[in-house]
Amino acid sequence: MKFIDQINNTILLSSIPKRIVSLVPSITELLVDLGLEKNLVGITKFCVEPIRLKTQCEIIGGTKNIHIDKIKELKPDFIIANKEENNEKDILELMKFSKVWISNIKTLNDNFQLISHLGNIFNKNFEANKIITKTKTTFNNLNFSKIKDKEVLYLIWKKPFMSVGTDTFIHEILTKIGLKNSIKENRYPVVNLENHKKVDFVFLSSEPYPFTTNDMIDLQFYFKNSKIVLVDGALFSWYGSRLSKSKGFFEKLITQLD
Repeated sequence: MKFIDQINNTILLSSIPKRIVSLVPSITELLVDLGLEKNLVGITKFCVEPIRLKTQCEIIGGTKNIHIDKIKELKPDFIIANKEENNEKDILELMKFSKVWISNIKTLNDNFQLISHLGNIFNKNFEANKIITKTKTTFNNLNFSKIKDKEVLYLIWKKPFMSVGTDTFIHEILTKIGLKNSIKENRYPVVNLENHKKVDFVFLSSEPYPFTTNDMIDLQFYFKNSKIVLVDGALFSWYGSRLSKSKGFFEKLITQLD
């Protein structure tokens, strides 16, 4: 069987993989939701959903500092990585002894492709289609008319303050709920707060920097006319199956912004 990953690498498989190592926290969660929990043999220390995996799987390091030798000892027949979250050098080493499937997610359609591809590889098409349908229904049914086209600054880091650019998955989710990202650059730029004082909303993410209510109070000095909100970063940045569980969160957030 021949499969093409999301950076156009060809992966040849003679059978359905049985021993999986996931180097991506959100994809680990997706694999569990696809019914592949028993096939997971290795995960990163950041793979925290579901938390029980910490005692069931070998922890093979972080997303940026994986332990190649430890992974090799697990004898995986399939490793799932991500172009942005994992190092290219590590991935090339892993390819020497296992099949490696690389994801590359910028949009919701990329995410649906990811879910569909893994469904095909592991013969979990029914489960994959169910997740995709539930996610599409969530976004199709959101009523964001009262916040549509309002401007938001989404902060992910402090000292220096950093935000999200137009080529990120977070940007995609912001637009899907009707908001306009105040950042026009790509990637994750350092921002001067003075240049964004007129935004309607400021979102303070729970990850990777864990903003708190104290940060909200401090930032109100810069954003006197903006509503500042603490948001669950995973619901904006975790691709995979997380968004299929996001209906209540986004409905509550839109109500909070109204």
